Amino acid sequence: MPPEFIISIKVQDDEYMVGVTCDGHKKSFMEKLEILQKEGKVPNGTIHFTGSKAVGTDCIRMDPNDLIQL
Repeated sequence: MPPEFIISIKVQDDEYMVGVTCDGHKKSFMEKLEILQKEGKVPNGTIHFTGSKAVGTDCIRMDPNDLIQL
């Protein structure tokens, strides 16, 4: 399962990236992060999921057939 979301925690003006996940594991990641926040192991703040997408540039070559799997 390819990564679909970048997971971060927003605390006031700061944002901390904590990982990436697929849609199938999004809920379990949310639950685990809430537990870690209660234990004080990760910053308390808003857990935020940002969609990710494949990008190709002049220096990063992409085969359009690879996008089918994403």
